[in-house]
Amino acid sequence: MRVGRRGFLQGAGAVAAFGVAGIGRPAVAAANDPLLRAIPSTGEKLPVVGLGSWITFNVGNDPVLLDESADVVSTFFANGGRMIDSSPMYGSSQNTIGYALKKLGYPDNSFAADKIWTASPGEGPEQFAQTRSLWGVERMDLMQIHNLLSWREHLDMLNGLKAAGRIRYVGITTSHGRRHQELERIMTEHPLDFVQLTYNVMDREPEQRLLPLARERGIAVIVNRPYRRGELISRFSGEALPPFAEDIGATSWAQLLLKFIIAHPAVTCAIPATTKTEHVKENLEAAAGPLPDAATRQKIIDYVDQL
Repeated sequence: MRVGRRGFLQGAGAVAAFGVAGIGRPAVAAANDPLLRAIPSTGEKLPVVGLGSWITFNVGNDPVLLDESADVVSTFFANGGRMIDSSPMYGSSQNTIGYALKKLGYPDNSFAADKIWTASPGEGPEQFAQTRSLWGVERMDLMQIHNLLSWREHLDMLNGLKAAGRIRYVGITTSHGRRHQELERIMTEHPLDFVQLTYNVMDREPEQRLLPLARERGIAVIVNRPYRRGELISRFSGEALPPFAEDIGATSWAQLLLKFIIAHPAVTCAIPATTKTEHVKENLEAAAGPLPDAATRQKIIDYVDQL
């Protein structure tokens, strides 16, 4: 096993000791740093924009693409990012992240989020060990159950790993707007640190039950597919930004769409994926400026709906 990140937080007590902004980051963010939001179960704060890896980091062993991916990760950290999210389902993405982290010297402020993705409960521990090895870290910050697959058995396993200090947080995920009723039941009946779901200006169903329930239950929310894998940006790219976009510092559709998501008070972190360093900067800049209030969020909905 390669030597992992240094100085992992040890629960809420260590969060207080190191400052809620996290390892390697100041307790008070600079004016141009991304907005931080607290993980309800501990109070540790994360930037509201993270980095996804679905498709974008599935580059195999191509040395050029591996280095380009490492540049994306480097730019992400340099501009205040922390959470990187992956899954065994994402091809070679875990290996790509491990390559980038090793090249960068395993940045102390990284927040490693991955998933268990197997229908066999017996394969869960082995998959966790493989994930940790591919990332090159001693401990994962967050392990999630991917798309509720064999969630009961895997949840017991992950809670055991958390109790043993081998992971810091436990979560469960869904995507594409699927299985919301089952996710709601799990959120109600089981203690979770995180849930991950699809939410954007066109997929707003989580506003009805899941996001309010997350706030009620003290569960952090990660938002996947903020751009529907680029579909929303392509759909609106030929349209003018609404006149009020300037008031909230949105200079592109990507920023406007992302600001809509992270302005929701239940959202802890959105994880857009990209292959381009300029897009990483653009996404993090969306979290460093003003966010829309409730009235402006409704104006965004109204404007998009009429296009």
